[in-house]
Amino acid sequence: MTSRFLALALAAAALAAGLPAAAQGLRATPQLGTGRAAPDSGPRAADYIVAVVNSEPITNNEVRTRMLRYEQQLAQQGSALPPRGQLAREVLERLITEKAQLQVARETGVRVDEGLVDQAEQNIARQNGIGVAELRRRMQTDGIDVAQFRDDLRNQILLQRLRDRELEQRVKVTDLDVEQYLRDQEQGATADPALTELNLAHILVAVPENATPAQVAQAEAKARQLLQRARAGEDFSRLARENSDAAGAAQNSGVIGVRTADRLPPLFVDATRDLQTGGVTDVMRSAAGFHIVKVLEKRRLGSAGVTVTQSHARHILLRPSAQLSEAAARQKLAEFKKRVEAGQADFAQLARENSQDASARSGGDLGWSSPGMFVPEFEEAINALQPGQIADPIVSRFGVHLIQLLERRDSKLGPREQREVVRNLVRERKLDEAYVRWAQEVRGRAYVEYREPPQ
Repeated sequence: MTSRFLALALAAAALAAGLPAAAQGLRATPQLGTGRAAPDSGPRAADYIVAVVNSEPITNNEVRTRMLRYEQQLAQQGSALPPRGQLAREVLERLITEKAQLQVARETGVRVDEGLVDQAEQNIARQNGIGVAELRRRMQTDGIDVAQFRDDLRNQILLQRLRDRELEQRVKVTDLDVEQYLRDQEQGATADPALTELNLAHILVAVPENATPAQVAQAEAKARQLLQRARAGEDFSRLARENSDAAGAAQNSGVIGVRTADRLPPLFVDATRDLQTGGVTDVMRSAAGFHIVKVLEKRRLGSAGVTVTQSHARHILLRPSAQLSEAAARQKLAEFKKRVEAGQADFAQLARENSQDASARSGGDLGWSSPGMFVPEFEEAINALQPGQIADPIVSRFGVHLIQLLERRDSKLGPREQREVVRNLVRERKLDEAYVRWAQEVRGRAYVEYREPPQ
């Protein structure tokens, strides 16, 4: 049976690729391990074809594997499972859509090199608080083929690149769009969860699969005892490190990290809605077990006057081309990093001479940025740095970057920064809408033949 760890790793694949919200479908939170695996009766003795997409087959085992992944993700989030037949149909349609898009990617020459797959694999390992070697060891222990896992990652990244290329030109955000959004938020009864930023810490007391009533009662009693200790003033971080069954808790002290509310399990968002910073929820039950959540930070991103942590960074951007492969760009930037760190070169001068964007003239300086202003992979690299440090080269939709963090500060958002946050949010909303339309177009052009229904 597929283990909890595989669910975490595969769930992270879409996130590692930076898929639009509409493309991710059933979201997962890789840090929230469960210790459970969804029930499965095992593959049929003989696999069979359930659908054909432009002459490429989709098998019943492919549908079953994806269903298992989604069932585990929903269990981790505490969400109810849809009827199995309905889930099978939805998963099949998603696989058909992905297969059609992968075919378009191959036909139009979209490529992903091994370096980018390595980067995605490293991101997944880091999200689970382990190294790549340990990630692979656990997958092998669970009987998971590492090569197939990397192929899945490669396909997700390939899809993202295709979507970026197709959607960027379809989305424009005007000042009128920003003003309309602000008016809607002022007049609306509920705030957009994408503008509520939360930093939560979490303790999970897992309930084993097929647990007896006595085991459930024992887990609940442990959770309630931990809640009492937390509310009595014991250090929540230490309680999480020593007691939480969530993946990575021993390393990250149960801290999920700063995320907007729409990127967190609804169970956690609902439970913390009326809590202030420092507040601790009651014990909550999900299919994974019993949860306790503490609010470390809560702030409203779209409001002027809110204090946010801003970063001042600079970068060197190389855009892969026929003359410069992505791998060669990564290697070139890695050499730049070595030279700067050895004191043999000046970062700003290298940026002026080599960077292929408008920041080159200012030595790659990107100025002060608020959360959400950069694409996720770029922002994640900045957040992992201390002032003065240089990240290893990373790849985004714009090319290959070498990033140096210069300084950080806490700053109140003024009207201009507020509008920039909203502009980025509106752009993401429009990208999601454009993705849905584009996916329907690709699906409509594909020849699909349904065979036997999946089981």
